[in-house]
This record gives sequence, C-alpha cells and structure tokens, in this order.
Amino acid sequence: MKQVVQNYKSGELTVLDVPVPGCKPGGVLVRSAYSLISTGTELMKVSEAGMSMLGKARSRPDQVAKVMQSVATNGVPATYRKVMGKLDSWTPLGYSLCGVVEQVGTGIDDVAVGDLVACAGNEHALHAELNWVPKNLYARVPDGLAPRHAAFGTVGSIALQGVRRGEPQLGDVALVVGLGLIGQLVVQLLAASGARVVGVDPDPARCELGARLGAVACGDPASAAVEAAVAELSGGRGVDQVYLAAGGGSNEPVELAARLSRDRGRVVDIGKCRLDLPWNAYYEKELDVRFSRSYGPGRYDPEYELAGRDYPIGYVRWTERRNLACFLDLLARGSVDAEPLVSHVADFDDAVETYRRLEDGDLKAVAVLFRYPRPAEHPADAAAPEVAVPAVRRRTAAASVPARAAAAPVRLAFVGAGNYASSMLLPHLAQQDGVALSTVVTTTALSAANAKRKFGFAEATTDLDAVLGDPAVDAVFVVTRHSSHAELTRKALLAGKAVFVEKPLALTEDELAGVLAAVEESGNDRLQVGFNRRFAPLLREARKRFGTRTGPASVRYLVNAGRLEHGSWYLRQGTEGSRFAGEGGHFIDTVSWLLGGDPVAVYAVATPDNEDLQVVLRYPDGSTATLGYVTSGSPGFPKETLDLVADGKVLHLDDFVRASVHGPKRWASPRLSRTRDKGQRAELAAFLRAVRTGGPMPVPLESLAATTAATLAVRTALVGGAPVTLAGPR
Repeated sequence: MKQVVQNYKSGELTVLDVPVPGCKPGGVLVRSAYSLISTGTELMKVSEAGMSMLGKARSRPDQVAKVMQSVATNGVPATYRKVMGKLDSWTPLGYSLCGVVEQVGTGIDDVAVGDLVACAGNEHALHAELNWVPKNLYARVPDGLAPRHAAFGTVGSIALQGVRRGEPQLGDVALVVGLGLIGQLVVQLLAASGARVVGVDPDPARCELGARLGAVACGDPASAAVEAAVAELSGGRGVDQVYLAAGGGSNEPVELAARLSRDRGRVVDIGKCRLDLPWNAYYEKELDVRFSRSYGPGRYDPEYELAGRDYPIGYVRWTERRNLACFLDLLARGSVDAEPLVSHVADFDDAVETYRRLEDGDLKAVAVLFRYPRPAEHPADAAAPEVAVPAVRRRTAAASVPARAAAAPVRLAFVGAGNYASSMLLPHLAQQDGVALSTVVTTTALSAANAKRKFGFAEATTDLDAVLGDPAVDAVFVVTRHSSHAELTRKALLAGKAVFVEKPLALTEDELAGVLAAVEESGNDRLQVGFNRRFAPLLREARKRFGTRTGPASVRYLVNAGRLEHGSWYLRQGTEGSRFAGEGGHFIDTVSWLLGGDPVAVYAVATPDNEDLQVVLRYPDGSTATLGYVTSGSPGFPKETLDLVADGKVLHLDDFVRASVHGPKRWASPRLSRTRDKGQRAELAAFLRAVRTGGPMPVPLESLAATTAATLAVRTALVGGAPVTLAGPR
C-alpha cells in the first residue's frame, strides 16, 4: 500500500510503498476514502523538518534536554546512534480521515466490515491507504453524511473540546482569535450553542468566511471595528470567553484577549501560540486561563487509546471518542457545515506536490483533502483472519540443529523494529559479515519500511506467519514490547527457529512455563535472551584481573534507573508488567555470571510506592548479592555501579566506563573510556556463531530460566514479605 511520509532529518516528503498493517485485536483495519491535511499542525511539522540541525534544536528545546540526559546516562556514541536513528527515519503525517472498515479485530462488536467510520490519531489516522485504528479512536459515520465531510472528524473534535473548555452559555459573547481551520469550526460550534461570536484574523478572506459561517462580526486584530463590535454586543463589558485558535510566535493574541475580556472572563488556548501573559492585565481582571488538550479526555492515555478502556460516562461525559461521535452528528444534522472549508481536493498520488504548493504559498487553503482511489475489488465480505501458528514438523530430539550450508549467510528475521532494535542491535548486525537480514515484521507498516530502508532487509511485512513458515530463515529476533515476548518466542521455537529475544523472556510464571514447554515439545532449545552485560568487554576484563575465586563473595549492585517520562509504555503495568520485571533480569544475570551460578533464594523489600527496591539474592556456594534498583536518585549519578568482594579483593565497576580490582595486585582500566560498551556487539557475535556452527547457545537454557524465575520471584517476595526459595536446576 502507499503512505505519505517525511524524513525529519532531510525534510524529504514522499509517497512510500509500505506493508499493509496487521489487524490487531481491539481495533479495525480501515481503507481510507478521504483524509484531511491539517494546514496548521502538519505544515508546522513539514517546516521544522526543512530546518538545519541547529534550527531543529532551537524549535524543540525539550528534545535537546532529553538528548543531554541520554548522553549522561548512555554515552555519546549510543546517544548519537539513537538520535540519528530517529531523525533519519520516515515519519508519518496525518491524523483525521474517513474510510471503510475492511477487517475487524477480535473484541470488536460495534462495527462490521463495510461500515463507514471516521478515525482519529497521529499514529492511526494517517495519510495512508490502509490504517489500523483502535476502538476508542473511531466512530461510525451517521447515514447520509458525506465521507469527505466525515474526514473532518478529528479537527472537529479538537474544536469541540476547546468550546467545551470555555463553557459557553446562551447569549454569551465570544471572541475567536485565528480563523484557520480550527477557528472556523469553533465559530460554527459557538454559534450553534447560542453564543454571539466575533472573529479575528489578519486575512480578509478568512474573516469573510467566518462571517458567512455564523460570526456576527469579523476583522483584523488591529481594527477598531473589532473592539466596536465587542463593545456593542457586550454592552461595553467585554467578551465572556476568548478562544485562541492562532499559531505563531506573536504575543498579540494573549494581549488582545486581555484587552477585550470582561472581568473574570475565560481564555481558552486551543492552538499553539505564544503565551507570554501580561501579568497586570490578567491579574486585574482575574482572567481564567484554560488549556484544551486535543480531542478530549482520553487523549495521551494509552489505557484509553490503545487498550480500549473507556471512561464511565457518569464520571467523564465527553471523552475523545464521544466528542468524535458528537461532531459527526452535528455535521449530519447540519449544525456545522464542512463544505465551505474545503479549499482543495487532491488525488492521493499528488500528495507531495500538494504539500509543496501549500508550503510555498501557491495553494491558499483552509482545508485540503486527499481523495483515495477505490480498489477494483473491495474485500468487504470476509472478516480478519486470526493469526495462527504455522504448521511445522516438530522435532523430538532435544537440542537438534537443522542442517545448513557452512558457507551460507545466517538469515535473520526481526519481529519488531523499535528504538532499541534500531539503535543497539541492527547497526551491529548490518556490519557483520556472513549475515543476511531477510525479513522485518512489525504491526505498523512504516516501522517495517524504515528498517528495510536503513538496514537493508530484503523484505518488510506485517505477516508473522509467513516468516515463521519460511524455511530459509535461520533465526528470529523478538524485539517487541514485553507482553508479547513469551508468546512470540514460543511460536518461533515451535517453528524450529533459533531465537534471540530481548529481555524479559517472560512476565509471569505461566509464560515462562509455556516457553519451556515449547522447548520440550519441539526439542528446539536454540534460545538466547538479551542479557548483554555479561558480554561487556570492560566487565570481562575486570573479572579476568580479579582471578579465580576460592571463597563466597558479597556483591553490591546499585542501579540508578531514574524516573520514566509521563506516557512511557513501561508504566503500563497492567499489560507490560512492572518495570523491574522488564529490566531486572539484566542485573540478576550479570551477578549470576560473575558468581558462576544461579540464585537459590530471593528476598525483596521496597519503599511504600514500590519505586525503590532492594533485592537480596543467595547463591549455592554461600555468596550473596544485594541489588538496589532505585528511581529516586540524581540523574547526574552513574546509572550502574557494582562491587564484588571476596578473598581479600574488591572488583569495582563504574557504569561500564571504568573498572578496577583492588588486591595484592592492583589493576585499573584507563581513567576515561571512549565508549560505554554494555556488550551488545559481543553478545550478537556469540549468538550468530552458535547459529552458524550449530554449537551451544551463549548462555545455557537453565541459566536463562533461572534468571527469569528469580526476577519474577521478586514480586512474590514483596507480596509475601518472606524469602522465596527457587527450585534447583533441572
């Protein structure tokens, strides 16, 4: 299928061929009929992409701060790869469309194949021929409403939420500053609610349109006619609400709002304009400044938008989805008219030229629609197929290895191509001799297309079954979100593939049991979990310098994890498990490797909010390890520090940049390391060697299972308040 994308590094716009997105549970696959260009938001993004790197940095100081923090935590090389990987990628455009449901995912019963729906979201309602849209981001289009008008659903919801924040009442006087697409819709919604509206915009054509759509008066912000209209309509008291629907760097909108508002009036910010509030003016009138957050309650909440958990109507009357349905109803009943806003309709194939004309100013427009071609044959008579495990011949001999030509390259498939895969794994693999990147599989079409372009995959797809059933694929990398690791690993093992799965291997004991059952059923134990720290060159050198240990050891490992950003998927404990369940295996595996054994008991305590953990591990030879996993520390302190004490010696590791051994002979690494190498490259090389030669996996299966079991036992220990004894090796 085709999709409009932009490279944020170069600014290049193109219509790209990408795989069809998969139809996941909890949503529908929609074939686009019309999608709307947001001439404000999207053109701002397009303009930013054309800036120099310095210009991009100046426009996004929040992102610069994140980069600096990443440098402090991960070092310059890793941060550079991460940032360049994000910049030099195709990014999607679009967030408002109307289309026809082609497939229905499991758990969806409110629409059927063939229904017309309006869709929202800058990750789901894209300028693409097909989009997967979760339940709370689509609404059925009322009978009789034209698809080109229903495509306004998202921007209409933004305007509607802004009006709700202003709480207009019958007879109120309202001022709308900025008569672009959102402003014109706000004018109509206010007029429909019984308010008398004055519009402000420096463009005479937009003022004329605002007057036609319901404003009592419209004019230039510097015009005396605007103040005269406000004085006449309000009896000299000023407007009840001001709706800021303007963009740009001028502070004039907020100054105008203060001048024309009545005492204790409301100022609602809908657009993205400068908000340098003149203190005296706002203080003297005690103005109520409010922000309107996009489409309404539910926006930016992954539990609502992605997991489909609705808010009870008794507590949240107007959610994101209910705003979308309400706006569509207003369109269908004629209370709002979208047709006068349509300045231009372009064929989807002409998307790049349309953006160019808009950016250059050749095309003056309030709203522009893309019109999509109708498929010659519309597959509207079949529901979405369920993903099934491919039929494979299962082996019964334990640890059997499929034959492969010695000189043939190792053919790899990636399931998932997110930030970690793109910055920490694929750059190393792309440089490896004797490796062929065969296929990348993702649920979103664009991430697969990005990985194919950047790393040279032969194919990009959203069809997992095809990859698992491909006999030419030697190994599968599972680099998806944590909740899917165990099931994808299980399927790949049953399909006879060698598997590299990023941590964690499993989030529950049942998931771990399922993976081990797949090993037993198939006889395929070709599994590696991404516990990379044991492969870190600096740590391996330090252990070598420490020498052979004769007595039990004591280990202290402090992980200064830091706080997560709001909205991080790591915070979705209901679906993705706790943060420690996802990350803790890294550190337990490192300690177990250092001590040469697997833990036999686990004890854990935590602060009341469970943010800071202290985990105590006991090993068969009497060694103990205390693992501190904390989020309340300073970001300026190293992320990982480790001390191993035994036999009159101390090994110290300082965040994988310095290490030392204190004993009869003292050793210290160079004071400053150029890179913070946590072992990914060496780990991948060891895995590829095992796949190529048929030799043992880099880490024994028993150790992978023991580390995972110990990580999961931390939760049990926290709940029970007592040590948890772990079963010995099988």
